[in-house]
Amino acid sequence: MEKTENEIRNQYEKLTKKLIEKKLTVTTMESCTSGQIASLFTDTEGASAIIKGAFVTYSNEGKIMQGVPAETIEKFGVYSGETAAEMAKACRKAYYADIGIGVTGTFGNVDPNNPDSIPGKVYFAFEGNFGTRIFEKDLCCQKSRFAYKMAIAAEIAGELEKTI
Repeated sequence: MEKTENEIRNQYEKLTKKLIEKKLTVTTMESCTSGQIASLFTDTEGASAIIKGAFVTYSNEGKIMQGVPAETIEKFGVYSGETAAEMAKACRKAYYADIGIGVTGTFGNVDPNNPDSIPGKVYFAFEGNFGTRIFEKDLCCQKSRFAYKMAIAAEIAGELEKTI
């Protein structure tokens, strides 16, 4: 069942408070979500205690500039669990955070710059003391890019809740 925007916002408020309570810091490197995950975290008062910063790396070059190995993108593709894992690792290292979150994928159309893209396929990863966890999700057709962002945000929050 699809969650509403308010349900997703409430999910992030609870998750942010849980991270604050556990004194865990988090950072993101986001591509297809364009900073939506970081934004949802920072919608909760007190989030500055847990979010150290975030990167929006929409282009392959942006990912590489922030520490994702070019070889990973060349070997596995920008839309892959391996790239998401390297994104999580790179942002965690850059901000000395407890948890790094990397998100890459394609929403409603094929990316002309990356023809291996599959519309609706999104990869995300968490990097922390627990190791690396990689996820692959297929999103059903959404009404808008914002709806895609919120749909994957709900998936990320659900998996992170299980991880921490």
